Amino acid sequence: MKLFFKTFSLFLLSLLLTLESYSISNSQIFKICKKTRREKACIKRLKLNRELIKRGKPIEIPVYPYKYK
Repeated sequence: MKLFFKTFSLFLLSLLLTLESYSISNSQIFKICKKTRREKACIKRLKLNRELIKRGKPIEIPVYPYKYK
């Protein structure tokens, strides 16, 4: 019974979190891109991704492999 309750509450919590998604603000975009070399390209890319997400379109997220030391 406890296992069922834990899995159900985890499922319910994840469902609630996925339904509410907040877009990133312009000030947050500028703060993130301030540290990059090509600041204007970063700002343009993030604003484009924000608009695509608002329209419900998929975006590409780059995946970088982890390098072992």
